Order: sequence, then C-alpha cells, then structure tokens
Amino acid sequence: MEAVIPDRTRIAPEIEKHVAGEGDMESDPALAAARVRELEPLPRWQDELTVRGMVASLLIGFIYTVIVMKIALTTGLVPTLNVSAALLSFLALRGWTRLLDRFGIVSRPFTRQENTIIQTCGVACYTIAFAGGFGSTMLALNKNTYELAGDSAGNVPGSYKEPGIGWMAAFLLSSSFGGLLTLIPLRQVLVVDYKLTYPSGTATAVLINGFHTAEGDENSKKQIRGFLRYFGGSFVWSLFQWFYTGGDACGFVQFPTFGLKAWKQTFFFDFSMTYVGAGMICPHIVNISTLFGAIISYGIMWPLINKNKGDWYPANIPESSMKSLYGYKAFICLALIMGDGLYQFIKIVSITSRGMYRQFSRKSVDNRVKNMDNAVSIDEMQRDEVFKRGHLPAWMAYTGYALFSIIAVVTTPLIFRQVKWYYVIIAYAIAPILGFANSYGTGLTDINMGYNYGKIALFVFAGWAGKDNGVIAGLVTGTLVKQLVLISADLMQDFKTSYLTETSPRSMMVAQAIGTAMGCIVSPLTFMLFYKAFDIGNPDGNWKAPYGLIFRNMAILGVEGFSVLPRYCLALSGGFFAFAALLSIARDVLPQKYRKCVPLPMAMAVPFLVGGSFAIDMCIGSLVVFIWHKINKKEASFMVPAVASGLICGDGIWTFPSSLLALAKIKPPICMKFIPAA
Repeated sequence: MEAVIPDRTRIAPEIEKHVAGEGDMESDPALAAARVRELEPLPRWQDELTVRGMVASLLIGFIYTVIVMKIALTTGLVPTLNVSAALLSFLALRGWTRLLDRFGIVSRPFTRQENTIIQTCGVACYTIAFAGGFGSTMLALNKNTYELAGDSAGNVPGSYKEPGIGWMAAFLLSSSFGGLLTLIPLRQVLVVDYKLTYPSGTATAVLINGFHTAEGDENSKKQIRGFLRYFGGSFVWSLFQWFYTGGDACGFVQFPTFGLKAWKQTFFFDFSMTYVGAGMICPHIVNISTLFGAIISYGIMWPLINKNKGDWYPANIPESSMKSLYGYKAFICLALIMGDGLYQFIKIVSITSRGMYRQFSRKSVDNRVKNMDNAVSIDEMQRDEVFKRGHLPAWMAYTGYALFSIIAVVTTPLIFRQVKWYYVIIAYAIAPILGFANSYGTGLTDINMGYNYGKIALFVFAGWAGKDNGVIAGLVTGTLVKQLVLISADLMQDFKTSYLTETSPRSMMVAQAIGTAMGCIVSPLTFMLFYKAFDIGNPDGNWKAPYGLIFRNMAILGVEGFSVLPRYCLALSGGFFAFAALLSIARDVLPQKYRKCVPLPMAMAVPFLVGGSFAIDMCIGSLVVFIWHKINKKEASFMVPAVASGLICGDGIWTFPSSLLALAKIKPPICMKFIPAA
C-alpha cells in the first residue's frame, strides 16, 4: 500500500527565522499572531469525550460490526473500513448538529478532535468482530467445523466448543484489553521520535482535518446527500431481493449472469451491494487478484481434479469432507495464504530490524540540532505539546498489563480446559516484544502482521499441547497472541491520527477502552444472532465462513503433520506455496510499471474456497470507480468513499432485520429459480 503523507503546513520565512532564533517579535504582527496561537490554552482532554460522541460511536460500532460479521462469515475478506468509519462519524455528528440548529437548539461545536474520538471508539468496537476470530478461530471451535474436518488423529472426539454469548464475552473481556497497554510507554518513541508514517492512521487524519475546513464543509454536504441516497437505495434493493429467496438456491443472489454452466462454477453477479461497495474501496489490484484466483481455481483446477474422482480421492464420500475435493480447496487456499504470509513476515521483520538499527545507531542529539533549522513549524510544535501533555504514566500501563495478564491466566483455563495456565503466561510474556516489532513494521509498511503472529503461535501451541488437547489449545492461544499483537499496532495507528489532529492521547486511550468494551459485548451478540438465523459454515450455502475450517486444519496440521491430505494434495499445496512466495517477491523486485500488474496471493486465495461470485461484485465496484475517475476525477476523489459506505451500510444493515425475520420463522413468499430450457 502506498503511504498517504499529509502536506506539511509550512510557516512564513519570518516565523522560520524565529524558530531558528532570529527575527523580532515586537515588530512583526504575523510573528506575534503565530506566537499567540502557540500560547493559546489547549482544551482539557475530558472535553473531547462527549455523551453524544459515545452514542454515535456505539451506533457506528454496531453498524460496522454487522457489516464485518457478514463479510467474515461469507468470504472472510474484510477490507479496511477506518476511512469509511471516519466519514460516517463526521456525517452522523454534522447531521445531528445541523438538525438541532434548525430547531433553534444551541449545541457545542463539532470539532476534529471529537470526530477523531468517535472514529477511534467506533473502530475499536468493530475491530473485535474480526480480531476476536468470529469468522476464523472462534468459529473453528464449533461442532459443525469439527465434523467438516473429518476423522483424523488430531481431530479427536469432543474437541469442539459450541458458541455461547457468556463464554465468548468473558474470553474477549479477559484478552482484548492487554493489547491496549502493551506499548503505551513507547508511544512517544514510535510516533514522535521515530516519526513513523502509519499510512492508515495518517490517511484518516488527513480526511478528518479536511472535513473541518470551509472546502471540506461544502464537500461534506454533497457526501451526506450521496451517502443517504445510496444507503437508502441499497437497503431497499436488499429488501426487494429478500422476497424472491423463499427456498434453496433462489433469488437474485443466484442469477446466472453468464449462463448456467458458468453459474455452476460460481461465475455470476449476485447483486451484493456490500461487495460492490467493498470493491470501490479496495485497490484495483485486490479486486483483479480475486477474479484471477477464481479463474484458476473454479475455472480450471477444480473441474480437472473432479474428473479424477474415484482415483485421487474416494467417490463415495461427501464433497464437504476434507478427504474429497474440499480438501484440495482448503489446503491449496491455505498454502497461498501461508506462502504470502511467510514471505511478508520475513520481509517485515527484516525492514523492522534495519529500521530499528538505524534509529538506535543514530546520534539523536546531533539530529535534533540538524533538523531544527527549517523543518519545524509552529503546528508541529503544538502537536508535540498536545501529544506530550496526554502522557499516561508507564507504571500505570505496566500495572494494568500485569493485572489483565493475571485475569487471563485465571479465566482462560476455566473457559477452555485444554489450555494450560502457563500457555497464557508465555503468550503475555512474548506479546510486548512481538507487539513492538509488529507496530514498528506497521508504521513503516501499513501491514499489520498480527494474524501471522497468531498463526505461528497456533502451530507452536498445537504441537506442544499434543494430540488430545492440541487443536483447542492452538486455536485459543493463537487467538490470544493475535489479539495482543494486532490491537497494539492498531492503537499506534490511532495515536498517529490523534497526533496529526491534535487530539489528546489520554482521551484516545479512554475512547479505545470504551470501544473495546462495547465490541466485547456487541460482537458476541451479533455473531449469535447470525449463528442462530443462518446456516453458518455450510460449504454449499451462502454463509460459507471459509476461514473457520482453514484455521481448524492449521491446528490439525500442527498436531499430526501432513497425513490428513488427500492424494497429490501435498504436492499441489507445495507448488502453490512457492507460487505465492514468488509472486510476493516479484511485487518487491520488479519495476513499478510491472509490479502493479502482479496479483496479490492473499487476495487470490479466498475464491479458491468460496467461489468467484463475490470477485465479480468487487470488480464491478472497481469498474465504477475507474469510469467515475475518467468522467470527473475531482468529484470521484471525495464522493467514492461516501457512495461506497452507503452501499455497504444499506446492504449490511438489512442483514439485521432479515436475521430477525429468520428467527421468527417468517419466510420469503417467492422462490425465483433458473433451470435449463430443456
């Protein structure tokens, strides 16, 4: 991902002279005005936390939790929604204040600091929906995934735990807060001293700062209208589609766009506005990569392997069994993910090590002297002051981390008997080291490697726990490590946003804690609503939740090795593992004009398991953005996020009432199906 760097606000030459120790304050009104601005009292951090902001955060967190949960339980490919959440935060509060103004009610001004707090709290809430593993490790624990994995030495009888609101909320509450405190003492070093970019955090700050300007206010009116228009259209369209889904394989979601033969191989447009909107947000190469993966898998490989049914694998076993075609799908998908993930892990660790070496070997005092003369602006000095004033004592962070560690050591083995208390101690002991390396790498590259650290922990603890306890212990401890490492890096992204928007880090920490607490309650409730209403994890249904089975197979692989694979599956998986690594290397070594055409292995992997319909949706979203930029590039630059957010939110929110209808046993009245004319 390319780093989005904000334009530094340069100051007048007279002010630069003053910073360098020159110039006369009394004879220069501009310089005096700048000095007055510098000495203006900063608002209290408590004033940035408002009741209306927390209510808006809960609403936004709930909306995006529903959206993320839907995506995680269908394809598992969750796009970055931080910028979209910042936009929705602005639209919600600006709309609310203007509504009060129309009724003559005076309200406090809506500032960029409050905007930042709302975005941070809402993002922290919905982050739990995917960081908590509801579409992967948590789902891998249930009975249905256990049965899909089939009989094997590692998949021992009884090695499952059915989802429940109580134990899931307790596990999340005991494991999600430690990551917020891991790197607090190093906040100043990572954000201010090292000046790491943190591209997502920087992009969010640029968006928020842009909103709170005269031009941003004018654009926001168009964005509000665009968001509401497409939100309403997407919601009504989803409601309309529901009436035609009264049976298996019915409705517009099964429309044979390219004919029935292509439909059988999952090549059709399923009219999902969620994935059209996601395609508008994701870079073009991500969408093209998913389509490329679908063509290779469902267009070429699976039909060819299926012809060898009865030779490569038994013909009399269900297609959902891991010893049949589904085994090839799952493990080749896993090979692509691991090949790309391992290369990225090595690359990020290498970049992090080199960067840290340069920072520590540098003489910081000499650098400060060199950089003082024309590089420091009054704005930057004020940002530094705000950031330092929001200091959280190191002893408080260490005490809190130790307290949360003790809570996790006590509660986790009570929830999962297969997890030993010393597994949890080891996880909490290594998390700060891994978290620092991951946060530093994220600041340089914008790639959060929390999932890869979690996968490595999954393999290690699964193998350590042995055959009887390995699967559960690996899944749970891998989730724990992933939570601690991933959340600490996300927090640093938010600190970068707070630094650039001059928001107090102390209020950011409180917002993060409130949002995380919200997510620990909202996510299990949302997941259980989906779990009760829909057939989650059915490989032949609309709610495939592919990563549940993938992560369970990772744990089984960690326990017993490669003996579970069907014939030639290991050779094919090894080939695709190498193929993924080569593609990743090619993206780094080729010239820019060629590397942008190399597909992303991680994006290619998803359609290997779930099919190509969502890839077509995302490519249509990408096509819309391409055409819009050709017609009116300026309008597209600020309207695409609003339109995409409207499409995603409208379709995503319809999932909530449709699940309530399913729980109430209210079925659609019509089944629209397509059959051959013969």
